[in-house]
Amino acid sequence: MAIIEQYFLPEEAQFLASPFPAYENALGTNFPVPRLKFSASADLAAFFYFNAHAYGSGDITCDLYWYALNATSNSVRWGVSLAVITPETDSQDIETKVFATEHAWDDAHLGTTSKRVMKATQAISNLDSVAAGDACVLRVRRIGSHGNDNLANEAGLIGVRLSYSN
Repeated sequence: MAIIEQYFLPEEAQFLASPFPAYENALGTNFPVPRLKFSASADLAAFFYFNAHAYGSGDITCDLYWYALNATSNSVRWGVSLAVITPETDSQDIETKVFATEHAWDDAHLGTTSKRVMKATQAISNLDSVAAGDACVLRVRRIGSHGNDNLANEAGLIGVRLSYSN
């Protein structure tokens, strides 16, 4: 059994009507840093489309790579959920498909340095009956209105990785 990994970059994100996280290409000293800027106080979402290539069974692990734009402490409240359609089998309308129950969790900034890269990890067990080859949408949210989200500034999402067993 192997581990399948799928990576998503900020520029691949899709959005619903506003408000949504702004895409920005921060010009670092030595290289650009593409990011989605999630507000400190709003609930914002980005959507990533993928094929559940070679999915076997079990939870899907989601890693969110992020950094605080101008803060060195406190936590961000993240949420992830899946919507899954089996092509040529499900009769569900893709434009009205609902997401499985969201997984929400807090990830603490480890302190000392603003713009330090963090990794927020969550096992997704609400899988919406995913099977190999399914068309999937991953929703990633910062739940800025939640009481546990006390990072005072924007969070920059720089990448998403999903991993699962084949």
